[in-house]
Amino acid sequence: MSIQPNIDYIKKLSGDNSEFEQKFILILKEEFPEESQDYKNYIARKELKMAAELVHKLKHKFNILSMTDAYTYAVAYEEELLADDMSGNAIFLDFLDTVKNYLNTL
Repeated sequence: MSIQPNIDYIKKLSGDNSEFEQKFILILKEEFPEESQDYKNYIARKELKMAAELVHKLKHKFNILSMTDAYTYAVAYEEELLADDMSGNAIFLDFLDTVKNYLNTL
């Protein structure tokens, strides 16, 4: 199972350009906390369609961080939210915490 984030994809994408890597990481570090909080707010207000939009954005960050299983889960969870089912929230929150903790180490 691949849920432990890393920046291997970013390194590959950058072609060993450390300036590009750092800019990419900075964007992630700026966007992720806000998107994560917005997702939590939508869930708290039971605005599941809006939450699904955030899951759509966040799943791509999972992919960028090589979290393939989290990405796959998010694809399915996005559809569940659109069907007014938020039963996958706890697992999704775990993925968000994993990314948050990882980004804090960069």
